[in-house]
Amino acid sequence: MSGYGGDDSGHVSASVKGVGAPRADARRNRERILRAARELVHEPGELRLNAVAKACGIGQGTLYRHFPTREDLLAEVYRREVDDLVAAAPDLLVARPPLEALAAWFDRVAAYARVKRDVFAAVEAATWRDLAAHSLGPIGEAVEVLLAAGRSDGSIRVDAEARDVIVLISWLSRLDDTELDARGPRLLSIIVDGLHVNRP
Repeated sequence: MSGYGGDDSGHVSASVKGVGAPRADARRNRERILRAARELVHEPGELRLNAVAKACGIGQGTLYRHFPTREDLLAEVYRREVDDLVAAAPDLLVARPPLEALAAWFDRVAAYARVKRDVFAAVEAATWRDLAAHSLGPIGEAVEVLLAAGRSDGSIRVDAEARDVIVLISWLSRLDDTELDARGPRLLSIIVDGLHVNRP
């Protein structure tokens, strides 16, 4: 009986190692693919999956197992950018006053705008419309978290709505890199100043 138990225990242990290792490796590969695609989508010309695989140092078969099509990959690049942007709002509020947190979040918005512009230019219209529709809610909720904190401490005007901010920052993704670099920080600073409650 003890022999059976030992064999079974050894078998389970080997199975866990066999299952766990590929999963961790797959997660790492997925992250590498997304990072490479995020960088390469910004390059001139059409994003090619073989270029992404080469940049990651993985085989094309591995890439296709994670992302069967180019649009699947680009859609996930955009979703990840949205997730990171949304998650940043409460994190920033932990360490900073609301108005400073909002300004810091806007710095991340500029990077998000670049990814949005490049991804939406590279995918079919139906895909980017779907992505935009599903990201609007979470981004709006993140803005509201920041605004609500500022309303509570009196630093942000009480009539400011998340939709107001979304409309204003949406123009960033329509700017090319030169204009985004030149005007982006100033435009976002103007929005922050407009949201600030001016104290006597």
